Amino acid sequence: MSFSTAVIGLVRSIPTGKVASYGQIAAMAGKPGGARGVVWILRSSSSKHDLPWHRVVSIDGRIALKPGEGREEQISRLIAEGVPAHEGGVDMLRYRWNPGDEYSI
Repeated sequence: MSFSTAVIGLVRSIPTGKVASYGQIAAMAGKPGGARGVVWILRSSSSKHDLPWHRVVSIDGRIALKPGEGREEQISRLIAEGVPAHEGGVDMLRYRWNPGDEYSI
């Protein structure tokens, strides 16, 4: 399975009300250190594959998108799903996705 296919499957698996980091997704997809690749895949494939891109944040919970480039939409979508996001980001201790057997790629 390609890295892109694995990333797409993993992002689809993030449940409503949870978030994952770019690095976490990269590592789970078999490419530790591949966070930038996850960013690229989300930018190029989110619309095409209807991915819940808004559930992926920086490792410390920060919203990585810049104002006017999707930041406001990401915060709004997370809040709508019950994740109290704000300009400072998301509480990763509380909302980080810790998958068990409930996902498959």
